[in-house]
Amino acid sequence: MADDTRTRILTATGELFRRQGYNGTSLSQVSTAAPATIGSIYHFFPGGKEALAAAVIDSTGSVYRELFEAIVAESDDVVSAFVNFFEGAALVLTESDYIDPCPIGTVAREVASTSEPLRQAADAVFDSWVRSATEVLVGAGIDPPHAADLANLFVAMTEGCFVLSRTKRSPEPLRAAARLVGPLIASALEEGGARTSRTSERGARRVRGIR
Repeated sequence: MADDTRTRILTATGELFRRQGYNGTSLSQVSTAAPATIGSIYHFFPGGKEALAAAVIDSTGSVYRELFEAIVAESDDVVSAFVNFFEGAALVLTESDYIDPCPIGTVAREVASTSEPLRQAADAVFDSWVRSATEVLVGAGIDPPHAADLANLFVAMTEGCFVLSRTKRSPEPLRAAARLVGPLIASALEEGGARTSRTSERGARRVRGIR
């Protein structure tokens, strides 16, 4: 029962943040939406609204990281995985009538300069997304520094395109990202293949020299 109440509070808060942002959401609204008493909210989140928001950021960040990893697992290759992610995001945003699909960026923009705990919570989530994308790209054959750059770009494109698409009430920014991310990753894969080929050739020459 306790776990159910905590989950209801987190879910209701995340939904309110998506629609209203952090500053536009009060604990009384969370209490009504959950439903749960104010006392219950403080029982699970003794730090009040800030602690609750940090927990929402952490739990939501995990959900979206797992969603990305599921899309990767279901895609035919790494290029189509990243393309599918943006195309799927465009579809979901349109179907939701442009409600913010993820409150993390919204909260981060509101409080990054005023709440160090929430800045750190959002930073940790973004870092986890970058690490996950980096691992996928490295696993596909892209060297780690380039993979990390692409992963940072991917996360920045995701958050930025959500802002543009919601503002324009158009999925086009996300669809533009889908069109551009594929060639970027394909180019990095080709470069990685070329480096691997050159390394193999050098190794073969050394073996022939020994012989």
